[in-house]
Amino acid sequence: MSLNTQLVRSLRAPARPTWEEPPGKAGLTAKGGLLVLCCLGVLGPLWIVIVTSLSPKPVIDRVGGLVVIPQGITFVNYRELLSGGQVSRAITVSVGVTLAGTLFSMTVSVLAAYGLSRRDSLGHRFLLMAMMATMFFGAGLIPTYLLVQSLGLTDTYLSLILPSAVSVFNILVLRAFFMGISPELTESARIDGASDVRILLTIVLPLSRAVLAVISLFYAVGYWSAWFNASIYLTDQRMMPLQNVLIQLVQKNTEAPTGLQQAVRTGQLSALGLQMAVMVLALVPVAVASPFVQRHFKKGMLTGAVKG
Repeated sequence: MSLNTQLVRSLRAPARPTWEEPPGKAGLTAKGGLLVLCCLGVLGPLWIVIVTSLSPKPVIDRVGGLVVIPQGITFVNYRELLSGGQVSRAITVSVGVTLAGTLFSMTVSVLAAYGLSRRDSLGHRFLLMAMMATMFFGAGLIPTYLLVQSLGLTDTYLSLILPSAVSVFNILVLRAFFMGISPELTESARIDGASDVRILLTIVLPLSRAVLAVISLFYAVGYWSAWFNASIYLTDQRMMPLQNVLIQLVQKNTEAPTGLQQAVRTGQLSALGLQMAVMVLALVPVAVASPFVQRHFKKGMLTGAVKG
């Protein structure tokens, strides 16, 4: 074997693992088929829920359950749900709690994350460790309930916001993103006489739109989907959010909304159609908001994690 051949072999790049090689036609076909199955697994149940909610009562009774193929469309279920009463009031409660809770949670989280991201802030390391400890150790349900009760928050909308207002995980994500912002920008602003509040509002927040959009979505979905706090802190049926009314409808118990319960018993409405309609109403806000935040999701989650 010549010297040149040995030199070429020694300089040749090592073979890459199999999983790093470009996929062939069989691999592409398998991936495409897997993606199609995943899409069907997600969109199939959603299609069935929407079709059932729009189907007339005779069709649901004839099928004997969920409707897969449309056999007539009616909006009577949505009209009854939105015409007034407990369901429409529950939607108003959920929207109000979601908006107010998201605004409050984002304000507290941004202020805490910005303070913890400044290495010269007083006691930031101790506060950071103390906050991270709450991710692993909690007081428990009974002490939390007694605290809420002693503060007089039971049967108030504040009990739906304050007990779960702050997520330490979201604060850590915001902190990592804030620490990734070039310190030269903040230092130059500080030399020009800008205060910490002005630096936060005019420099840090405009550069953090992506992560703010993602964390806002996290908080909003959490408030919109929450039902546990209302079930233990609220006794007034008129104050229940949408998710709790949905549970009552699905369970078909005596706590279901009176007007709808009477309409179902008299045969005017289908209980299954009402349940599917409430599910659609609960999914609409998240489905509408998600596409607007999707373009920020990758940047908001990964940039802070990498730079932090």
